[in-house]
Amino acid sequence: MNPETIHVAVVGAGAFGKNHARVYHQLASKGEPVKLAAIVDSDVARADLIAQEYGARAFGSVEQMIQTRGEIQAVSVAVPTVAHLQVARTLMQAGIDVLIEKPLASSLAEADELIALSEQRGRIAQVGHLERFNPAVRATLPLVTQPMFFEVHRLSVFTPRSLDIDVVLDLMIHDLDIVLTLVNSEVKEIRAVGLPILSPKTDIANVRMEFENGCVANFTASRVSTERVRKLRFFQPRQYISIDYGRQDVIAFSVGEQETGTPSVNPQIKMIKPPVTSQEPLEAELKSFLASVRSRRKPEVSLTEGRRALDAALQITAAIREHVERANLQSLKL
Repeated sequence: MNPETIHVAVVGAGAFGKNHARVYHQLASKGEPVKLAAIVDSDVARADLIAQEYGARAFGSVEQMIQTRGEIQAVSVAVPTVAHLQVARTLMQAGIDVLIEKPLASSLAEADELIALSEQRGRIAQVGHLERFNPAVRATLPLVTQPMFFEVHRLSVFTPRSLDIDVVLDLMIHDLDIVLTLVNSEVKEIRAVGLPILSPKTDIANVRMEFENGCVANFTASRVSTERVRKLRFFQPRQYISIDYGRQDVIAFSVGEQETGTPSVNPQIKMIKPPVTSQEPLEAELKSFLASVRSRRKPEVSLTEGRRALDAALQITAAIREHVERANLQSLKL
C-alpha cells in the first residue's frame, strides 16, 4: 500500500454515511491513495452490513474505533446533527481530521466550539456543503459579477430521513451557503413563513432575504413536494444566469452593449452554456477533503463558512416562529 494512503472511517451508517462509504471505496478503486478502514454506528449490525460490503471493520462507538484502529487519520461525521459536536470533539481530540455533514451543528455556540477545537488541535475540519462541489456551481463562479436578485427552489418528495431537523436546516441550507458565497455581503433583513405538513417540524418554507449591498434573495424549500426540483436563478447587471443542480447545467443570457445611448427594441441577447464536466458532487467533495488532509491546507468549505450558513438558517427558523405567533398558528408543532 502507498505510504501516503489515508486511512478513513465513516461515523454514522444511515443514508448519508453509506454514501460516504461507497464513494471512499470507489475512490480507492480508481487509484486514489485512500483506504476505508472502519464504519461506526450504535447499531452495530447496520454498521457491519456496510463494513462487509466495502471491506472495512464495524464498531459500535467512536471510542472503540480509536482504541482498536489507531491508524485512522480522517473521518466523515454523518450522525444526526445533535451529535455532531460530541463526535467531532472526540475525533479531533484524538488527532483525527473531520468532515462534518451539514448543518455544522445544532447551535452557534456548538459551531464556535468546533471552530475553536479545530484551531487548538491543528485539525483539518470541513463542512459537507455538497453543492459547492456541484460542477454547475463551479462553472458559474467565473461568470459572477454583481448578483442583485436570486430566485431559488429546492423541492423534494417526502422521505423519513433527517426529521430531527426542519426543512431549512435539511434542504434550504445548501442554497443559503451558495447565495451567501456569491453575494459576499452581510444579511440585513429576513422575512420567512413555514409550516409543518407531514412531520412535527417545518416541512415547507419561503424566505425573503435582503443583504446590506441591496441584493435580494427569495428561497423556497419543501420536502413534501410531488416533484424534485433544485434550481437557482440570479440576475446581475445585463445578465441572467440559471443553474440546475440536478442536471448539472448552467445557462447565461447576456445583453450586448448598444452602439448608441438609445435603448433598442431588439437588444442583442447572447446565450452561453459554460462547459460543465459532469461529476458526482460527493466524489469531488471527498477528494477535496482528502487533498486538504494530505497537504494540511485550509479546506474549500471551512467551519467558519459552515457557521455562516447555520447562522442564516437559525435566523430563518426564528423568523418562522415569529410568523407563527403573528398568524395565531401556535397549535402547530414547530
